[in-house]
Amino acid sequence: MKQSHIIALILSGGTGERMGSVVPKQYMEIDGETILLHTMRAFQQHPLIHEIVVVCMPEWECFVRNEASRGGIDKLSNTVRAGESSYASACRGIEHLLKNVADSDAIVLVHDVVRPLITQDIISRNIAVCLTYGNAITALPSHEACLLTADGIKANGMIPREGLMRAQTPHTFPLSTLRKMIEQAKANGIEDSQSIFTLAGELGIEPLHVAQGDLRNFKLTEQSDILIYRALKTLEK
Repeated sequence: MKQSHIIALILSGGTGERMGSVVPKQYMEIDGETILLHTMRAFQQHPLIHEIVVVCMPEWECFVRNEASRGGIDKLSNTVRAGESSYASACRGIEHLLKNVADSDAIVLVHDVVRPLITQDIISRNIAVCLTYGNAITALPSHEACLLTADGIKANGMIPREGLMRAQTPHTFPLSTLRKMIEQAKANGIEDSQSIFTLAGELGIEPLHVAQGDLRNFKLTEQSDILIYRALKTLEK
């Protein structure tokens, strides 16, 4: 059986305004290591990942390459210039792969750089589920019901927790499927979506198959998240 070429596409184009830091949060150094480097290292260490591509703002491309060199990330093959949104950045990353990866059956794990505590098991499960079923969305069961609100002040509905799952990243698809998704989105006039996972939903791609996530694989958004990250990072040592 032909072995699939497996690529980690790391989205690192955000500005981190909610974090209130001088530099984008993914480039903050926590206990001697940037968040970016921690995230890249998770994919570097996984034996089934062949290649890492990072999508970032043009002024950070040199920094990303230097961090990879500093951290021994020899799987980094290229950086791609980010777009104006996470969706635009993902599209640019996918378009780069379509031009530069010959294997249309390559498997692509699209991951947020600000989820640095992704585990080796999550990566393995994404690859296995995608190879078996054709796609994989990292997700966790919700332990809380959700309120529906338009303004964040008053609620006008709720969603029971039963059957509700919280999506994380990676979102994993064959490159050939990502090509079709991007083409169909353009044909349908879809110019923005929250993520590749939500785009799949908008395009009616189903079923989407769950790869079990992990509470540690949370997204660094606010200053309080850094405290949790630092504590969990210490426990990893």
